[in-house]
Amino acid sequence: MPLRIPCLFAQCALCVIGASALASAHAAGALTLEHAARIAAQRAPLVAAGRAREAAAAADLDRAGRLPDPTLQFGIQNLPVQGAGAYTFSADSTTMRFVGVSQQIPSTSALNAQRSAALAGSLLARADRREAAFGARQAAATAWVELWAAQRADALLADLSTQAVLAVDAAQARLAGARAGAADVLAARAQAAEIDNRRDAIAADANRARAALARWVGTARADAALGAAPDFAQLPAPEATLLDAVDSQAPLLTWEPRVDAARAALSTARATLSPDWSVSASYGVRAPGLPSMASVQVGVRLPLFARHREDADVDARAAELQALQQQRDDARRAQRARVAQAIADWSGWNAQVRRDQNTLLALAHDRTRTALAAYAGGASLQTWLDADNAEIKTRLVYVDALAARARAWVDLAYLLPGEQP
Repeated sequence: MPLRIPCLFAQCALCVIGASALASAHAAGALTLEHAARIAAQRAPLVAAGRAREAAAAADLDRAGRLPDPTLQFGIQNLPVQGAGAYTFSADSTTMRFVGVSQQIPSTSALNAQRSAALAGSLLARADRREAAFGARQAAATAWVELWAAQRADALLADLSTQAVLAVDAAQARLAGARAGAADVLAARAQAAEIDNRRDAIAADANRARAALARWVGTARADAALGAAPDFAQLPAPEATLLDAVDSQAPLLTWEPRVDAARAALSTARATLSPDWSVSASYGVRAPGLPSMASVQVGVRLPLFARHREDADVDARAAELQALQQQRDDARRAQRARVAQAIADWSGWNAQVRRDQNTLLALAHDRTRTALAAYAGGASLQTWLDADNAEIKTRLVYVDALAARARAWVDLAYLLPGEQP
Protein backbone atom coordinates (compact mmCIF):
# COMPACT_ATOMS: atom_id res chain seq x y z
CA MET A 1 0.00 0.00 0.00
CA PRO A 2 1.31 3.49 -0.73
CA LEU A 3 2.71 5.36 2.25
CA ARG A 4 1.27 8.84 2.90
CA ILE A 5 3.73 11.20 4.58
CA PRO A 6 2.31 14.65 5.38
CA CYS A 7 4.30 17.79 4.78
CA LEU A 8 4.81 19.00 8.31
CA PHE A 9 6.76 22.20 7.90
CA ALA A 10 9.27 23.52 5.46
CA GLN A 11 12.27 24.57 7.49
CA CYS A 12 11.52 23.52 11.07
CA ALA A 13 8.84 22.53 13.51
CA LEU A 14 7.67 26.11 14.10
CA CYS A 15 4.37 25.94 12.28
CA VAL A 16 2.75 23.97 15.07
CA ILE A 17 4.13 26.39 17.62
CA GLY A 18 3.07 29.46 15.68
CA ALA A 19 -0.44 28.18 15.10
CA SER A 20 -0.83 27.28 18.75
CA ALA A 21 0.43 30.67 19.91
CA LEU A 22 -1.84 32.49 17.46
CA ALA A 23 -4.88 30.51 18.58
CA SER A 24 -4.06 31.19 22.22
CA ALA A 25 -3.63 34.90 21.57
CA HIS A 26 -7.15 35.15 20.15
CA ALA A 27 -8.76 32.83 22.66
CA ALA A 28 -11.18 34.44 25.08
CA GLY A 29 -9.55 35.08 28.42
CA ALA A 30 -6.08 34.10 27.18
CA LEU A 31 -3.45 34.69 29.85
CA THR A 32 -0.40 36.52 28.53
CA LEU A 33 2.90 36.72 30.35
CA GLU A 34 2.39 40.45 30.95
CA HIS A 35 -1.09 39.88 32.37
CA ALA A 36 0.13 37.12 34.68
CA ALA A 37 2.93 39.32 36.00
CA ARG A 38 0.54 42.22 36.61
CA ILE A 39 -1.96 40.05 38.46
CA ALA A 40 0.80 38.58 40.63
CA ALA A 41 2.00 42.03 41.68
CA GLN A 42 -1.56 43.01 42.62
CA ARG A 43 -2.52 39.96 44.67
CA ALA A 44 0.74 38.75 46.23
CA PRO A 45 0.45 38.67 50.07
CA LEU A 46 3.99 40.00 50.46
CA VAL A 47 3.07 43.03 48.38
CA ALA A 48 0.01 43.64 50.56
CA ALA A 49 2.23 43.31 53.63
CA GLY A 50 4.58 45.85 52.08
CA ARG A 51 1.71 48.31 51.62
CA ALA A 52 0.82 47.93 55.29
CA ARG A 53 4.43 48.55 56.34
CA GLU A 54 4.53 51.55 54.03
CA ALA A 55 1.43 52.98 55.73
CA ALA A 56 3.00 52.40 59.14
CA ALA A 57 6.19 54.14 58.03
CA ALA A 58 4.15 57.10 56.75
CA ALA A 59 2.51 57.42 60.17
CA ASP A 60 5.92 57.32 61.83
CA LEU A 61 7.15 60.02 59.47
CA ASP A 62 4.17 62.24 60.36
CA ARG A 63 4.99 62.18 64.07
CA ALA A 64 8.77 62.37 63.73
CA GLY A 65 10.55 65.56 64.78
CA ARG A 66 7.76 66.84 66.99
CA LEU A 67 8.15 67.91 70.61
CA PRO A 68 7.17 65.28 73.17
CA ASP A 69 3.91 65.75 75.05
CA PRO A 70 4.07 68.08 78.07
CA THR A 71 3.80 66.58 81.55
CA LEU A 72 1.17 67.68 84.09
CA GLN A 73 2.39 67.71 87.68
CA PHE A 74 0.36 68.09 90.87
CA GLY A 75 0.70 67.20 94.52
CA ILE A 76 1.63 68.52 97.98
CA GLN A 77 4.99 69.89 99.00
CA ASN A 78 6.56 70.16 102.44
CA LEU A 79 3.83 68.32 104.33
CA PRO A 80 4.95 67.61 107.95
CA VAL A 81 5.06 63.93 108.82
CA GLN A 82 6.24 64.19 112.45
CA GLY A 83 5.29 66.14 115.56
CA ALA A 84 2.01 67.58 116.69
CA GLY A 85 1.14 68.87 113.21
CA ALA A 86 1.97 65.70 111.34
CA TYR A 87 -0.06 65.32 108.12
CA THR A 88 -1.80 68.63 108.76
CA PHE A 89 -1.84 70.99 105.81
CA SER A 90 -1.93 74.21 107.92
CA ALA A 91 0.72 73.17 110.47
CA ASP A 92 3.66 74.60 108.49
CA SER A 93 3.82 77.75 106.42
CA THR A 94 5.86 76.08 103.68
CA THR A 95 3.28 73.36 103.02
CA MET A 96 1.35 73.90 99.81
CA ARG A 97 -0.67 72.17 97.17
CA PHE A 98 0.70 72.74 93.70
CA VAL A 99 -0.09 72.15 90.05
CA GLY A 100 2.35 72.61 87.21
CA VAL A 101 3.43 71.62 83.71
CA SER A 102 6.81 70.66 82.29
CA GLN A 103 8.06 70.35 78.73
CA GLN A 104 11.07 68.46 77.42
CA ILE A 105 12.76 70.31 74.53
CA PRO A 106 15.13 68.12 72.49
CA SER A 107 17.83 69.87 70.52
CA THR A 108 17.12 70.94 66.97
CA SER A 109 19.70 68.45 65.70
CA ALA A 110 17.92 65.64 67.58
CA LEU A 111 14.55 66.56 66.04
CA ASN A 112 16.10 66.74 62.57
CA ALA A 113 17.71 63.36 63.11
CA GLN A 114 14.33 61.89 64.05
CA ARG A 115 12.84 63.20 60.82
CA SER A 116 15.73 61.82 58.79
CA ALA A 117 15.39 58.40 60.40
CA ALA A 118 11.63 58.33 59.80
CA LEU A 119 12.10 59.39 56.17
CA ALA A 120 14.67 56.64 55.66
CA GLY A 121 12.24 54.15 57.19
CA SER A 122 9.50 55.31 54.84
CA LEU A 123 11.75 54.97 51.80
CA LEU A 124 12.91 51.54 52.95
CA ALA A 125 9.31 50.35 53.36
CA ARG A 126 8.52 51.58 49.85
CA ALA A 127 11.60 49.84 48.45
CA ASP A 128 10.66 46.60 50.24
CA ARG A 129 7.18 46.74 48.75
CA ARG A 130 8.52 47.39 45.25
CA GLU A 131 11.05 44.58 45.60
CA ALA A 132 8.25 42.22 46.66
CA ALA A 133 6.21 43.29 43.63
CA PHE A 134 9.16 42.69 41.32
CA GLY A 135 9.72 39.28 42.87
CA ALA A 136 6.07 38.33 42.44
CA ARG A 137 6.03 39.44 38.81
CA GLN A 138 9.23 37.57 38.02
CA ALA A 139 8.02 34.39 39.74
CA ALA A 140 4.69 34.50 37.89
CA ALA A 141 6.43 35.16 34.58
CA THR A 142 8.81 32.25 35.17
CA ALA A 143 5.90 29.90 35.94
CA TRP A 144 4.17 31.14 32.77
CA VAL A 145 7.32 30.38 30.76
CA GLU A 146 7.55 26.86 32.20
CA LEU A 147 3.95 26.15 31.22
CA TRP A 148 4.46 27.68 27.79
CA ALA A 149 7.60 25.57 27.22
CA ALA A 150 5.80 22.38 28.25
CA GLN A 151 3.01 23.13 25.78
CA ARG A 152 5.57 23.76 23.03
CA ALA A 153 7.26 20.43 23.80
CA ASP A 154 3.97 18.57 23.68
CA ALA A 155 3.08 20.16 20.35
CA LEU A 156 6.39 19.06 18.85
CA LEU A 157 6.09 15.49 20.13
CA ALA A 158 2.46 15.29 18.99
CA ASP A 159 3.75 15.74 15.46
CA LEU A 160 6.18 12.84 15.93
CA SER A 161 3.41 10.74 17.44
CA THR A 162 1.48 11.10 14.20
CA GLN A 163 4.56 10.04 12.27
CA ALA A 164 4.99 7.00 14.55
CA VAL A 165 1.45 5.92 13.71
CA LEU A 166 2.41 6.06 10.02
CA ALA A 167 5.41 3.85 10.76
CA VAL A 168 3.16 1.31 12.51
CA ASP A 169 0.84 1.34 9.47
CA ALA A 170 3.82 0.83 7.16
CA ALA A 171 5.12 -2.10 9.24
CA GLN A 172 1.72 -3.76 9.26
CA ALA A 173 1.42 -3.28 5.49
CA ARG A 174 4.80 -4.90 4.94
CA LEU A 175 3.87 -7.72 7.31
CA ALA A 176 0.65 -8.31 5.38
CA GLY A 177 2.64 -8.42 2.17
CA ALA A 178 5.16 -10.84 3.69
CA ARG A 179 7.93 -8.26 3.16
CA ALA A 180 8.73 -7.86 6.89
CA GLY A 181 8.36 -9.78 10.10
CA ALA A 182 6.25 -9.16 13.18
CA ALA A 183 9.32 -7.73 14.93
CA ASP A 184 9.05 -4.58 12.80
CA VAL A 185 5.45 -4.06 13.88
CA LEU A 186 6.37 -4.54 17.54
CA ALA A 187 9.33 -2.15 17.23
CA ALA A 188 7.20 0.52 15.58
CA ARG A 189 4.53 0.17 18.25
CA ALA A 190 7.17 0.40 20.99
CA GLN A 191 8.50 3.60 19.43
CA ALA A 192 5.00 5.08 19.38
CA ALA A 193 4.51 4.08 23.03
CA GLU A 194 7.84 5.68 23.96
CA ILE A 195 6.68 8.97 22.45
CA ASP A 196 3.44 8.70 24.43
CA ASN A 197 5.48 8.17 27.61
CA ARG A 198 7.47 11.30 26.91
CA ARG A 199 4.28 13.25 26.31
CA ASP A 200 2.89 12.01 29.63
CA ALA A 201 6.03 13.26 31.38
CA ILE A 202 5.65 16.61 29.63
CA ALA A 203 2.01 16.75 30.73
CA ALA A 204 3.17 16.28 34.33
CA ASP A 205 5.64 19.14 33.87
CA ALA A 206 2.82 21.29 32.51
CA ASN A 207 0.62 20.48 35.49
CA ARG A 208 3.41 21.41 37.90
CA ALA A 209 3.98 24.68 36.07
CA ARG A 210 0.25 25.42 36.10
CA ALA A 211 0.15 24.80 39.85
CA ALA A 212 3.04 27.22 40.33
CA LEU A 213 1.29 29.79 38.15
CA ALA A 214 -1.96 29.37 40.11
CA ARG A 215 -0.15 30.53 43.25
CA TRP A 216 0.31 33.94 41.67
CA VAL A 217 -2.74 34.41 39.45
CA GLY A 218 -5.35 32.06 40.94
CA THR A 219 -6.57 28.69 39.72
CA ALA A 220 -9.18 30.03 37.29
CA ARG A 221 -6.69 32.21 35.43
CA ALA A 222 -3.99 29.54 35.50
CA ASP A 223 -6.41 27.10 33.82
CA ALA A 224 -7.05 29.55 30.97
CA ALA A 225 -5.31 29.25 27.62
CA LEU A 226 -1.99 31.01 27.33
CA GLY A 227 -1.75 34.07 25.15
CA ALA A 228 1.00 34.78 22.66
CA ALA A 229 4.50 34.90 24.10
CA PRO A 230 6.62 38.06 24.00
CA ASP A 231 9.45 38.24 21.50
CA PHE A 232 12.09 36.40 23.50
CA ALA A 233 14.51 36.84 20.58
CA GLN A 234 14.93 40.53 21.52
CA LEU A 235 16.32 41.83 24.82
CA PRO A 236 13.62 43.51 26.96
CA ALA A 237 15.83 46.63 27.21
CA PRO A 238 19.07 47.80 25.59
CA GLU A 239 22.11 46.03 26.96
CA ALA A 240 23.69 49.32 28.09
CA THR A 241 20.55 50.22 30.03
CA LEU A 242 20.52 46.88 31.81
CA LEU A 243 24.18 47.19 32.77
CA ASP A 244 24.20 50.86 33.76
CA ALA A 245 20.93 51.03 35.74
CA VAL A 246 21.86 48.58 38.48
CA ASP A 247 20.90 50.98 41.30
CA SER A 248 17.29 51.03 40.11
CA GLN A 249 17.06 47.26 39.68
CA ALA A 250 15.09 45.13 42.09
CA PRO A 251 17.98 43.52 44.05
CA LEU A 252 19.45 46.97 44.87
CA LEU A 253 16.27 48.89 45.65
CA THR A 254 16.67 48.64 49.42
CA TRP A 255 20.34 49.55 49.62
CA GLU A 256 20.05 53.32 49.34
CA PRO A 257 17.31 53.57 52.02
CA ARG A 258 19.41 51.35 54.27
CA VAL A 259 22.38 53.67 53.82
CA ASP A 260 20.09 56.64 54.53
CA ALA A 261 18.92 54.93 57.71
CA ALA A 262 22.55 54.46 58.78
CA ARG A 263 23.22 58.16 58.09
CA ALA A 264 20.20 59.06 60.20
CA ALA A 265 21.49 56.85 63.02
CA LEU A 266 24.82 58.70 62.85
CA SER A 267 22.99 62.04 62.95
CA THR A 268 21.04 60.83 65.99
CA ALA A 269 24.26 59.89 67.74
CA ARG A 270 25.82 63.27 66.94
CA ALA A 271 22.70 65.02 68.19
CA THR A 272 23.34 63.66 71.67
CA LEU A 273 26.34 65.99 71.82
CA SER A 274 23.88 68.90 71.79
CA PRO A 275 22.17 69.19 75.18
CA ASP A 276 18.43 68.72 75.57
CA TRP A 277 16.48 71.27 77.62
CA SER A 278 13.45 71.14 79.83
CA VAL A 279 11.14 73.89 81.12
CA SER A 280 8.62 73.60 83.93
CA ALA A 281 6.27 75.98 85.73
CA SER A 282 4.11 75.38 88.81
CA TYR A 283 1.65 77.22 91.05
CA GLY A 284 1.34 76.40 94.74
CA VAL A 285 -1.44 77.24 97.23
CA ARG A 286 -0.52 77.40 100.93
CA ALA A 287 -2.65 77.54 104.07
CA PRO A 288 -5.37 80.23 104.35
CA GLY A 289 -3.87 83.64 105.01
CA LEU A 290 -0.54 82.79 103.40
CA PRO A 291 0.42 83.97 99.90
CA SER A 292 0.44 81.53 97.01
CA MET A 293 3.72 80.60 95.35
CA ALA A 294 4.85 80.27 91.72
CA SER A 295 7.92 78.45 90.41
CA VAL A 296 9.71 78.33 87.05
CA GLN A 297 12.56 75.90 86.34
CA VAL A 298 14.86 75.35 83.39
CA GLY A 299 16.96 72.17 83.06
CA VAL A 300 19.71 71.17 80.67
CA ARG A 301 21.41 67.81 80.15
CA LEU A 302 25.15 67.96 80.73
CA PRO A 303 27.19 65.52 78.57
CA LEU A 304 30.08 65.46 81.02
CA PHE A 305 31.46 62.07 79.94
CA ALA A 306 31.05 62.39 76.16
CA ARG A 307 34.31 60.58 75.46
CA HIS A 308 32.99 57.32 76.87
CA ARG A 309 29.31 57.74 75.91
CA GLU A 310 28.30 60.12 73.13
CA ASP A 311 31.63 60.08 71.29
CA ALA A 312 31.77 56.29 71.41
CA ASP A 313 28.22 56.09 70.02
CA VAL A 314 29.16 58.46 67.18
CA ASP A 315 32.23 56.37 66.32
CA ALA A 316 30.18 53.16 66.30
CA ARG A 317 27.48 54.59 64.05
CA ALA A 318 30.08 56.06 61.68
CA ALA A 319 31.76 52.67 61.37
CA GLU A 320 28.41 51.02 60.66
CA LEU A 321 27.67 53.58 57.93
CA GLN A 322 31.06 52.99 56.33
CA ALA A 323 30.54 49.21 56.41
CA LEU A 324 27.10 49.55 54.83
CA GLN A 325 28.43 51.78 52.06
CA GLN A 326 31.12 49.21 51.26
CA GLN A 327 28.48 46.44 51.21
CA ARG A 328 26.35 48.50 48.85
CA ASP A 329 29.31 48.96 46.50
CA ASP A 330 29.93 45.22 46.57
CA ALA A 331 26.25 44.57 45.84
CA ARG A 332 26.46 46.92 42.85
CA ARG A 333 29.40 45.01 41.42
CA ALA A 334 27.72 41.68 42.05
CA GLN A 335 24.48 42.85 40.41
CA ARG A 336 26.29 44.18 37.36
CA ALA A 337 28.07 40.84 37.05
CA ARG A 338 24.75 38.96 37.35
CA VAL A 339 23.19 41.12 34.65
CA ALA A 340 26.18 40.59 32.36
CA GLN A 341 25.95 36.84 32.96
CA ALA A 342 22.21 36.83 32.27
CA ILE A 343 22.79 38.72 29.02
CA ALA A 344 25.47 36.20 28.07
CA ASP A 345 23.11 33.32 28.88
CA TRP A 346 20.33 34.88 26.83
CA SER A 347 22.69 35.53 23.91
CA GLY A 348 23.98 31.96 23.93
CA TRP A 349 20.53 30.39 24.11
CA ASN A 350 19.26 32.79 21.47
CA ALA A 351 21.99 31.67 19.07
CA GLN A 352 21.17 28.02 19.74
CA VAL A 353 17.44 28.57 19.19
CA ARG A 354 18.11 30.25 15.86
CA ARG A 355 20.43 27.44 14.77
CA ASP A 356 17.82 24.86 15.75
CA GLN A 357 15.11 26.74 13.90
CA ASN A 358 17.14 27.43 10.78
CA THR A 359 19.04 24.16 10.43
CA LEU A 360 18.85 21.30 12.92
CA LEU A 361 15.07 20.86 13.19
CA ALA A 362 14.61 20.75 9.43
CA LEU A 363 17.55 18.36 8.95
CA ALA A 364 16.31 16.01 11.68
CA HIS A 365 12.80 16.02 10.23
CA ASP A 366 14.00 15.44 6.66
CA ARG A 367 16.15 12.55 7.86
CA THR A 368 13.23 10.90 9.65
CA ARG A 369 10.82 11.43 6.77
CA THR A 370 13.34 10.06 4.28
CA ALA A 371 14.02 7.01 6.46
CA LEU A 372 10.30 6.30 6.79
CA ALA A 373 9.82 6.58 3.02
CA ALA A 374 12.77 4.27 2.52
CA TYR A 375 11.30 1.74 4.91
CA ALA A 376 8.04 1.78 2.98
CA GLY A 377 10.13 0.98 -0.06
CA GLY A 378 11.84 -1.97 1.57
CA ALA A 379 14.72 -0.55 3.66
CA SER A 380 15.44 -1.51 7.27
CA LEU A 381 13.17 -0.19 10.03
CA GLN A 382 16.20 0.44 12.23
CA THR A 383 17.21 3.37 10.07
CA TRP A 384 13.89 5.06 10.81
CA LEU A 385 14.08 4.17 14.51
CA ASP A 386 17.51 5.80 14.79
CA ALA A 387 16.37 8.87 12.87
CA ASP A 388 13.18 9.19 14.92
CA ASN A 389 15.06 8.96 18.22
CA ALA A 390 17.48 11.60 16.98
CA GLU A 391 14.62 13.88 15.99
CA ILE A 392 12.95 13.41 19.37
CA LYS A 393 16.19 14.44 21.05
CA THR A 394 16.65 17.42 18.70
CA ARG A 395 13.15 18.70 19.35
CA LEU A 396 13.43 18.33 23.12
CA VAL A 397 16.81 20.04 23.13
CA TYR A 398 15.23 22.82 21.09
CA VAL A 399 12.43 23.24 23.62
CA ASP A 400 14.98 23.28 26.45
CA ALA A 401 16.80 26.08 24.63
CA LEU A 402 13.53 27.95 24.13
CA ALA A 403 12.74 27.70 27.84
CA ALA A 404 16.27 28.69 28.92
CA ARG A 405 16.23 31.73 26.63
CA ALA A 406 12.82 32.75 27.93
CA ARG A 407 13.91 32.37 31.56
CA ALA A 408 16.98 34.55 30.91
CA TRP A 409 14.70 37.10 29.21
CA VAL A 410 12.37 37.14 32.22
CA ASP A 411 15.29 37.57 34.61
CA LEU A 412 16.32 40.67 32.69
CA ALA A 413 12.83 42.02 32.00
CA TYR A 414 11.81 42.22 35.65
CA LEU A 415 14.90 43.96 36.98
CA LEU A 416 13.99 47.49 36.02
CA PRO A 417 11.30 49.63 37.70
CA GLY A 418 8.10 50.69 36.03
CA GLU A 419 5.70 48.68 33.94
CA GLN A 420 7.69 45.79 32.54
CA PRO A 421 6.41 43.35 29.88
